[in-house]
Amino acid sequence: MTTASIVAVGRPAIPRYQSLLRHLQGGLKGSEYTWAIAFIVPYAAVFLAFLAYPVVYGLWMGSEPSLYRELFSDPIYQSTVINTLLFLGLGVNLKMFCALLMSGFFMRRGWWVKALLMIYVLPWAVPALPTFISIHWMLNGEWGLLNNFLYNVFGIEGPSWLNSHWLALGSAIFSHVWKWMPFWTVILLAGRMSIPQELNDAAAVDGATGIRRFVHVSFPLRANLYLICTLLSTIFTLGDFNSVYFVTGGGPANSTHVLATLGIRDAFQVARPDLGVATVMTALPLLIPLVIILMRKLRTTEVQL
Repeated sequence: MTTASIVAVGRPAIPRYQSLLRHLQGGLKGSEYTWAIAFIVPYAAVFLAFLAYPVVYGLWMGSEPSLYRELFSDPIYQSTVINTLLFLGLGVNLKMFCALLMSGFFMRRGWWVKALLMIYVLPWAVPALPTFISIHWMLNGEWGLLNNFLYNVFGIEGPSWLNSHWLALGSAIFSHVWKWMPFWTVILLAGRMSIPQELNDAAAVDGATGIRRFVHVSFPLRANLYLICTLLSTIFTLGDFNSVYFVTGGGPANSTHVLATLGIRDAFQVARPDLGVATVMTALPLLIPLVIILMRKLRTTEVQL
């Protein structure tokens, strides 16, 4: 028998629970471990009480199959699904494409460009609630600011913006784009500014200017950032409540609801919280793949501004 085996036989065996305890302590001993527990427990309690418990309780409330049969047979829900897809498709793509173009504009030099950028970000900087309420009253068909402007300047009667399904939905989409486009413009502008100037100078020497420089230099280097921003924007837009609720209120006749606003309507106005949870949960088949794609993209590629 070797010396190592003799030592191993003579050494007392450490119980498995003690080994696990040492692993959980992470090398902390005495008062260090006590203070670590003291700091972790409040955060763990808040997490369990305000995040884990509501999510689990909501999943339990929306687990009844009969809720989804009732929901899928509701014409309001059917139109809401179409509205949500239009809201995502138009809102996200218009917002990101315009933000990409505006980021190129704000790359120009000059004090006036910086002044315009400061004004441009104001819609994103101001609180969302008064912004969307103001837009709602501006679009009033009888005495709203927009229709009064059309009548006093051009002598034409403006339409009833919020009394038509497509005009109301378009107004909500426009409000969402106007509110959040400055934020993504600043993100993409930071990405453009991180491109080494030597690459732009080399492209200029080769004769690539304007659109050609954007197609062959700027966008390929920032395509990964644009994709990540688009995925994040889609996830945020799917849960956007303010743009629709405070601009159109879901009207006229519940025709402009998206899943986020319809869930609130079912839970509080109709007094069916279980149906409201089921409404929101129908967004999971779209939300979960987006989150998985985003996590994989962040794990497999390096995202730089």
